[in-house]
Amino acid sequence: MPTMNKFLCIAFLMICFACNQKQNLVSISGRNIVLNDSVYLIKGICYHPVPKGCKQRSFERLEQDLALMNEAGINTIRLYSPVDDQAVWDQIHKAGIKIIVGFGYNQNGHFDILSGSFANYINKYKSHPAILFWELGNEYNYHPEWFDGDLKNWYAALNHAAQKVHEIDKHHPVATAHGELPDSLALSICTDIDIWGMNVYRWDDPTDIFGEWKSISKKPMYLSEAGADSYMTISKSGYEQGENQKAQADAIRKILKSTFGNQEVCAGLALFAFVDEFWKAGNPDTQDPGGWAPNSSGVPYDGAPNEEYWGIVDIERNKKEAFQVVKEQYLNVKETN
Repeated sequence: MPTMNKFLCIAFLMICFACNQKQNLVSISGRNIVLNDSVYLIKGICYHPVPKGCKQRSFERLEQDLALMNEAGINTIRLYSPVDDQAVWDQIHKAGIKIIVGFGYNQNGHFDILSGSFANYINKYKSHPAILFWELGNEYNYHPEWFDGDLKNWYAALNHAAQKVHEIDKHHPVATAHGELPDSLALSICTDIDIWGMNVYRWDDPTDIFGEWKSISKKPMYLSEAGADSYMTISKSGYEQGENQKAQADAIRKILKSTFGNQEVCAGLALFAFVDEFWKAGNPDTQDPGGWAPNSSGVPYDGAPNEEYWGIVDIERNKKEAFQVVKEQYLNVKETN
């Protein structure tokens, strides 16, 4: 009898494991991302919470942040680097939010592509129900100098890493976050990328990129970064110089409407960003105008990326005008696929 009970217990655990896998099966169908049997529209946010006065991220305010994300209708968090903390993963899952996990190329051997240690991380977390998909690199096409001046080296490493992900994890796709529309070189080498993320800053209207992508690929795409900051370096387009939440809110409203109006091509977006980051442009104790980002001349409405003003909430989690815009758009978007 004890042997029979042991057998039944093992069988039960195997069934539970199989059910869990089935409940978190992410696949690709045409241009769509599919979670189990339903098309998944990314209503996302880029999340890198660095406290005031610090230069490293911290999840000490995660509970508060998740409550705000739930209020805004956010269903996906995009992380720029892995979080090796089961409690963080579990808390995000409990909030009903999915995670896109990004891996860097050279992070001194810490879950990076160069060392191959990213594979250890995927093996550890691949069965966690919070994962949506894995993402390799973040607009490295702007930095050929990191790859001996030849982007072929990056694209070869990227595709090799994608093949490795597919070997390890059969239940989740692999993406990359490319700076703008990928060219023929990127597409010809990176054949194992399932989803193309694109960091796109085309003022307040990314519409053209959807048609451009449709003409060169049948794979899913999403905007891995898009948005606007809340600081005007100059007065322009009717918006006054200085901190200007209305400029940010107006631009984000137009970007979201364009994106969600093109669901036949685009699987959604990860808006940049959730919270202001004081560490980027000056003294981490203060919010400083300035900063720099590659290919950033398309930032609305002044063409200048003030790197510490991109949050839809400020450093103390006070809601900006853009928060209400995101909430309105994310909670009311009609999924057309």
